Amino acid sequence: MYKAPRGTFDILPEEQSYWTYVEQKAVSLCHLYGYQPLTTPIIEDAQIFTKAVASGTDIVDKEMYVFKDRSGQELALRAEGTAPVCRAYLEHGLFNLPQPVKLYYMGPAFRYERPQSGRYRQHHQFGFEALGEADPALDAEVIQMARQFFHSLGITRLSIQLNSIGCSLCRPGYLQVLREHYSGYLETVCSDCNTRLGRNPLRVLDCKQASCQEIAVTAPKISDYLCLECQSHFRSVQKYLEAMDIPFQLNPRLVRGLDYYTRTVFEIEPGEKGGQSTLGGGGRYDDLIEELGGKPTPAVGFAAGLERIILNLKKQKPDIPALPGPEVYISCLEEAAKIEAMRTAAELRTAGIAAITATGDKSLKSQLRQANSLGIAHVLIIGKEEISRRSVTFRDMSSGEQKTIPLSEIVTALLSRVKSGTNP
Repeated sequence: MYKAPRGTFDILPEEQSYWTYVEQKAVSLCHLYGYQPLTTPIIEDAQIFTKAVASGTDIVDKEMYVFKDRSGQELALRAEGTAPVCRAYLEHGLFNLPQPVKLYYMGPAFRYERPQSGRYRQHHQFGFEALGEADPALDAEVIQMARQFFHSLGITRLSIQLNSIGCSLCRPGYLQVLREHYSGYLETVCSDCNTRLGRNPLRVLDCKQASCQEIAVTAPKISDYLCLECQSHFRSVQKYLEAMDIPFQLNPRLVRGLDYYTRTVFEIEPGEKGGQSTLGGGGRYDDLIEELGGKPTPAVGFAAGLERIILNLKKQKPDIPALPGPEVYISCLEEAAKIEAMRTAAELRTAGIAAITATGDKSLKSQLRQANSLGIAHVLIIGKEEISRRSVTFRDMSSGEQKTIPLSEIVTALLSRVKSGTNP
């Protein structure tokens, strides 16, 4: 038997209400803050990610799905959402628009990770990016927007972790101090951290190995090495968050997993922490667009995985609106009745009433049982007698009440019923 590849899954009909609920909340939020939708391809030039994310990170070194097409071009499945947004910003000249340009996206991303709860090899990201503005007020607004997104879903017990990782001017000095701190622990840290110290030393602070975490606790804090501009920017971000009554915790070890971040970085965690607890995160990436070939362009954004959000949403057992289903089931008792049923169903659908017809040669009892199992409230029964009278028998499935309605009046009667919730 064929199965979905490891690390992927099917979203079955009974799960779709959660996905629709989250996606609708995301779209409403973005409209509220003035963000416009952007859809980028699932495949990109692999260099978009290798330049943006940089070697030395797990995404580039271990997790990207890279292949060559028939022309020999090296492509990659979309590994994350920010780099493609920046590519589109450059390719389509969005830098000529009034800045900042505010964009949001939703779609699948692909990473060859070890599958576990809330983490998959194909997962779905929701993210938003504000490009072309360096104002720290925008950093605070992005954090506010992310927090409001979770609150709108009913996930209100949150912890916002905040840090500044400096810029290209002040970070090199800190990295040198960090390497010196770790030089006495080279035989203690894990093999990944040994590699990171040479290629991407900031990432050692984010290692999840217990022995490495103990060393990271005693590491020098990057906040003590920020240049004056980065210090001022970070103080302003905190001031704006406090003005909006948004609680946060300073976390000097927070660095995020992507190399393009500068200055502000943040993560949002649920109140009840556990494995893979981070709900989403983001920060500022003022050098990324220049790295991709554009002019220096400040930017800030946020992204979250929908799978992990839905996992946390289910723990709260919210009242998720059910997706709309068929409103009318048309039962037919013979071939001539089936022809009339098909014609009636077409009329109802044209009028905007969702309807399905019975198929096969089931008995009336079986058809009514099927309508009941589908949760359909209204059944129209068409048989030999109904055809001769040019009528249908209407059955209310909740009360069991039945009445005869002329075929010529059925659309009007059902429209009235669906809108008012009363019997026709």
